[in-house]
Amino acid sequence: MHPRPTMADVAAAAGVSTMSVSYTYNQPTRVSDATRTRVLAAAERLGYTGPHTGARSLRSGKTNNVGVVLSEKLTYSFENPQARAFLTGIAEACLDTDSGLVLLPNGGRSQPNSPAKADLERIRGAQVDGYVLWTTVSDDPMLDVVIGTGKPVCIQGGPVVPGAAMIGIDDSAAALAVGQVGLRQSTKPAVISFPRNRDRVVEIVHGPDPADATFPVTAARLAGFRRAVVDAGFKWESTPVAFAGSNASPEGADAARRIVGADALLCCSDDLALGALDVVGPLDGCDGVAITGWDDSDAARAAGLTTVAQSLFDQGCDAARWVLGSLDRIPESPWSVQVRSSTRPARPH
Repeated sequence: MHPRPTMADVAAAAGVSTMSVSYTYNQPTRVSDATRTRVLAAAERLGYTGPHTGARSLRSGKTNNVGVVLSEKLTYSFENPQARAFLTGIAEACLDTDSGLVLLPNGGRSQPNSPAKADLERIRGAQVDGYVLWTTVSDDPMLDVVIGTGKPVCIQGGPVVPGAAMIGIDDSAAALAVGQVGLRQSTKPAVISFPRNRDRVVEIVHGPDPADATFPVTAARLAGFRRAVVDAGFKWESTPVAFAGSNASPEGADAARRIVGADALLCCSDDLALGALDVVGPLDGCDGVAITGWDDSDAARAAGLTTVAQSLFDQGCDAARWVLGSLDRIPESPWSVQVRSSTRPARPH
């Protein structure tokens, strides 16, 4: 087996210095066209494919990789449309910056000898220049791990922790806005929520304290929904909140079956809302159950679902660019309420 040709071999064959070969591959504007042509021709003859990326990383301290940490099973990134949009944005940023993307699962459990312990070690040892995190619980041990590396960290949706940046919208304000639309002409509101914490207990709780949720997105959206409910003249402590075990349509359907008598369902996601819609059916004018969702997915638009629109693609792109150093600051993420046929019209003045 012939040894892999080296940069020095190419330099000798081309009749140039080793530095000229290095510049040809790493800083091509620093060599003449003639030198670059000789170097590449010699490299082709010798079967030299360029500098070894591992060695180059050791010299520069950069890997040109961004680590993406999920708080769900790895398959979630392919199954969930919102996670797919976020990851697509990250991939776009990696393409623009000639960087790689490393997916790192984080099962969320922390018992000794569990898969999560292996996940944490995998995350800590990942050869990446920084981390982009999908939203997680505020007590996730993974947060200490990534921040402890000293590398840039950006979290979609929170939590807000020292040593990390956050990207996302004002979930509480958006929940209030969409809640006000969803509660038009309602007499008995209810909420279908994301899980409260890592235990993901499926239950109905009347008037839960949003601050008890360790998923920050859950806490913020519940706070906004609570204000919408109270502003509409209802008592939050009498309002049923169905906590789902995951963000999936079957969970929304199951929650809708367990909530009795509600005529308005404020849902934390389009998937949960679409599952509920399958159970209660579409609104007929002002009759039936009004439903709101979140994220303005293709399926939500097709179903006529009133929802909160945000671009998770743009958030993923901006998060990765910031981590990789091509953005100086994280821009504000816009949102809007898209009003459609799943909610009642406003009363005429």
